[in-house]
Amino acid sequence: MGLPAPLLAAGYTRLVRPALFASFDGDPEAVHEWMIRTLAGIGSTAPARAAARLLAGSSGRATTVAGIRFPSRVGLAAGLDKDATAVLAWAGLGFGFAELGTVTGRAQPGNDRPRMFRLRDSKALINRMGFNNPGAAAVAATLAARNVYRGNRGAGIPIGISIGKTKLIELEDAVEDYLTSLRLLAPHADYVAVNVSSPNTPGLRSLQDAGALGDLLAALMGEAAAFEAVTVPEEPRGTGGVTKGEGPLPIFVKVAPDLSDGQLDEVLATCVSGGAAGLIATNTTLARDGLAASDASQAAVAGGLSGAPLTVRARQVVARLAARSSLPVIASGGIMTAADAKAMFDAGAELVQLYTGFIYGGPGLAAAINALDTERSGS
Repeated sequence: MGLPAPLLAAGYTRLVRPALFASFDGDPEAVHEWMIRTLAGIGSTAPARAAARLLAGSSGRATTVAGIRFPSRVGLAAGLDKDATAVLAWAGLGFGFAELGTVTGRAQPGNDRPRMFRLRDSKALINRMGFNNPGAAAVAATLAARNVYRGNRGAGIPIGISIGKTKLIELEDAVEDYLTSLRLLAPHADYVAVNVSSPNTPGLRSLQDAGALGDLLAALMGEAAAFEAVTVPEEPRGTGGVTKGEGPLPIFVKVAPDLSDGQLDEVLATCVSGGAAGLIATNTTLARDGLAASDASQAAVAGGLSGAPLTVRARQVVARLAARSSLPVIASGGIMTAADAKAMFDAGAELVQLYTGFIYGGPGLAAAINALDTERSGS
């Protein structure tokens, strides 16, 4: 289903991407906001969703991870659809799952603008968004209005939700802040990703330390046990209900690429002992290795770097985590081509996610990964 991956890629990179990058005086955040509004509109009606699938939809290799059946192994990474407004559009763009957020317990505006920077020649982005989002209660209401609940495939694909710490909350109160988000969002999530690795919230990465992470996981896992099954409406306005999402709500932990091998091993041990369902590797990096010479002036820009410069390091982290545990790993970071995704699968990743790769490659990248993955599974 959908146009062939090469045709999609050519249409996006030659026509759509140049127009997008030139729009709004080149402001990447303004382009991002327009894209999300447009996709939200497409997702709002069944005919538009069907048309999107006819053009850009693609089928990949199905797999089951943490008890969740994924129709393909390529998904959308957190950060693109922070407030869930475009949740109904992602299935039509070839994704087998989508991770929304990052969402915090309280609404917050994020850091001051400008806070997103495009490094074209490096095929990279730098962002210091700071978890800008409308808050967990508002996102839960958005998902309820779209009939997206755990296990009901209201979005056509599994939905993960990334949760993080509200900036104004002190670190010693972080656990309760994460619990607030979990309680509100768990009925709508097939899995929850715990973001303790963004570089753009002061002190957040300290929650990757064994003691702090262990305490946070213990609290979240205890709460997740209460969401073994969720009764959801059969129709958006229906009065009946059906029980979905049986079993404990899976909790994944997202780690930073800037951790040392020893720190990664410590995080992994804590996740294993704490009962996490898996890991997501990686978040953005504070390093500036691999930038093109033409982008060197951007190296001093504060924020997390994503895209092609992160490809090698993200794969190293995935390989280390996958080799030292049976916990499934979702690869996220530096996946810019189908070959990058293949390398992540070969390194031990069960699933992959796109963010910057989608910005530069469009739906053609998801289609190419799906095609390659399906070809490999049949060989």
